[in-house]
Amino acid sequence: MTLLSLAVCQPEGRMVAIVDPHCPACPAQQNHSAGPRQAAVRQTVSELSSYSALSPVERLSLVALLLSLWSTAGCDFFVEGVLQLECHDRYFMIAVDLAATGEVPRFEAVDGTGTYAITEDYAAKCGYSISILSLLGLVELRASYFSCHTEKGAGFSFRFNLITTYEGVDAYYALNKTCSPHLLWSPREVTCEVNYMEVSVRSELPCQSGSSDDSSTLGPLYSSSTEVWQVTFQNPYQQLPPMNLSQARQEGYIFNLVHDRIVFRTPYGQPESYRTEVTGVPVEVVHATVFSRQSWVVVMVDLIAACSMDKGSYDSGYMIWDTPEALYPSLGTTQISFGLNGNLVEEAAVVQKGFIMERYNSTVQIGIPYDAEGGYRKSFVSDGLSEFYIFNLYLKQTSVDERHEETVLWFHRTLVTPLLSSPLFTEDQTDVNDGTFSIYLGKVPRDVELTSVQLTGQEFAVPFSDSIAYTLTEVRHSNKSHSYTLKVPLHDPIVVQEFSKEKAAMLHKLDINYTLIVKPGDEPYYHTFSVTALMAVSPPSFDVVCKESGIDFKLAYRSFDYLWDFMIGSDRLTPALAANYGYTMSNDSQNLLLSVPLFTHGYKYKDIGLKGFLGTFTILVRDRETAGILTSTIKTCLFNTTEFIMCSTNGWMTVVVDLSAVLPSGEMPTRFHLLNSLCVPKAVDGTRVLFSFPLHSCGSTVKLAKENVTYQNKIYFDTSENAVEGMTVQCTYPLASLHRLFSSHKFESDKEGVGSIIPFVETTKVVPAKITTVAPQRTRSPSLHLPPSYPTARYIKVYRVHNRPGQFSKGPTGNLQVKTLLHYA
Repeated sequence: MTLLSLAVCQPEGRMVAIVDPHCPACPAQQNHSAGPRQAAVRQTVSELSSYSALSPVERLSLVALLLSLWSTAGCDFFVEGVLQLECHDRYFMIAVDLAATGEVPRFEAVDGTGTYAITEDYAAKCGYSISILSLLGLVELRASYFSCHTEKGAGFSFRFNLITTYEGVDAYYALNKTCSPHLLWSPREVTCEVNYMEVSVRSELPCQSGSSDDSSTLGPLYSSSTEVWQVTFQNPYQQLPPMNLSQARQEGYIFNLVHDRIVFRTPYGQPESYRTEVTGVPVEVVHATVFSRQSWVVVMVDLIAACSMDKGSYDSGYMIWDTPEALYPSLGTTQISFGLNGNLVEEAAVVQKGFIMERYNSTVQIGIPYDAEGGYRKSFVSDGLSEFYIFNLYLKQTSVDERHEETVLWFHRTLVTPLLSSPLFTEDQTDVNDGTFSIYLGKVPRDVELTSVQLTGQEFAVPFSDSIAYTLTEVRHSNKSHSYTLKVPLHDPIVVQEFSKEKAAMLHKLDINYTLIVKPGDEPYYHTFSVTALMAVSPPSFDVVCKESGIDFKLAYRSFDYLWDFMIGSDRLTPALAANYGYTMSNDSQNLLLSVPLFTHGYKYKDIGLKGFLGTFTILVRDRETAGILTSTIKTCLFNTTEFIMCSTNGWMTVVVDLSAVLPSGEMPTRFHLLNSLCVPKAVDGTRVLFSFPLHSCGSTVKLAKENVTYQNKIYFDTSENAVEGMTVQCTYPLASLHRLFSSHKFESDKEGVGSIIPFVETTKVVPAKITTVAPQRTRSPSLHLPPSYPTARYIKVYRVHNRPGQFSKGPTGNLQVKTLLHYA
């Protein structure tokens, strides 16, 4: 950014630096009216950003143009950072935006003799007070009507320079105003400012107005060496010698004669002042007697300034300030009016404003509610979130003495509360039925900003990103506080979930840590809160779908489904178990998918017929801790198949066969049977037949291999005199799953067998033990007759001898041949 600095002469001979108005240190522009020449100045200065690109001749031309415009544009251009210039009853006030002045504002007082920097000491001595109101972003200058450089004519004329600095260049802003107070002056008026005391009394001396530093300050008419004005300070604790007025000025005291009033001003804490208590209230008093011997006459003026020095106290929501009723003589009670920030409220109206004014023991007590309009609040981090309030009290106290002379006291007091706890309000507004945590954070002060939220240790910046499932809503309230509502789904992974045995419910817990910043600044404050919610739990239920090939189960996981085990019979469902039983299992954090093919372990069948059968599969839900079965999902499906074979764990083979594939074209058999011709179908429907028989019956053969055992039988039908065709049906069981092969006609296996149907053709007719003709029919009842010539084996005894010939030997097919010992009943 280019900075142009121009020297412009003001009437009093000062130099004004014109600064680029776009720089951040310059005052913010205001929308006040301006003449055409002022607008031209603004337009010209606004174009200075290209100043560095101009040639020297062009720069000089631009400067000349700017100066010519400035000469008639007036000074309003340089007061754009000033917010207020106000005349009050007894003082003049300037309020300036701190953005225009910087953190260290500087003012100069201007009069016909020059300019004077208003330092802290000089302000207290000469009747100025400067207050930096950082909470409002303002700096306020108050000047007494009797301040040192006020020009007294028809009114009181004030001239100041506001000085700002940008990149090492000072800019001077002229702030001028003339005030004519309408309120008449009382015989004695005392001002108790924040940094000085001032008393003015009506003068009846035949003296001219003026001031000087010689020995005749008060009375230029009495200038003889023997007529010297002196002052002596009255102190009840010590005798003080008199001093002339020049010495007094060097000590910080100001005596002056303005119009018809004698003015005396002193900073607080001067050596000649003293502290005392009046009705229990601390008071600072300075008692000066100004005197002069004029020939044989001695002239004496008594000047007493007495101010309450009570710093105020905080009690039950009120800032309390006390002042004695009788600082000055009064015939009765004093009249009181007060307010904040230079605004007075009459005594009768204070209750409507929420203020308190009480009199007790000759003391006037003022109570200001902590939230009174016109007060200033500031948050502070100190062992928690705290706050304090600042009040600029303005009070007028009027008393009347026995001569009916008024004394008016004007108080300016800055009252500050102690640090007050400012707890935030947090409320759990969760409704479990909504499935969402809802947390309300309220009573957040206006100067406190939420910057981030930590959920179970994971931090999220505010405002939240749209990509997350959480929401944070801010609401601003009429009392200038604001609040936030946080919503987090109960089943979100960030929520800690655990089963509560005591409550027999699922406990959802969310730990929250709010990070807030007090503005201005970056000091953090952390506010923690934890919320919990109990949700009733119930065992899960699967979604089930019947398919041609089996049954599909699906479970959408809930956060607490880890509490259960899923059982297939007495076995816990695991990926290994599913693979062993031939299931297809998919298990992730969201869903459990299980496909159970027909004829695998766990099915139960009923209503088996040529048209189909019902297959039922059951998944049990077991409490993982107690091992008790809580519930189950049972699904029964109707399966329609052309042919199938079932090998049960209790030693039965059930088979439906369609023989059309092996029948000669156009032929229809009239008789079907197994190896034992007495074993006939339970049902017949054309070329489809249903057999169901024990594995060890109906002529079944047994083949024992290394790992399994196979039971085999054949279904015959007659097609000619020379050939018999049909199907071989067999069930194979793993040896490891068998508990016994034959014992008391019992068969036990842990697993179902694997069945197969194989077509065959035999060229030699098998002669059955007994021929039974079965008429064609669609359905018939089973018929099984076992004659004594083909007894049922009660058991099979297997000998296993390693590495030597024995009862086991391999046949032509490589299978182990079994030597069977038959025992007859």
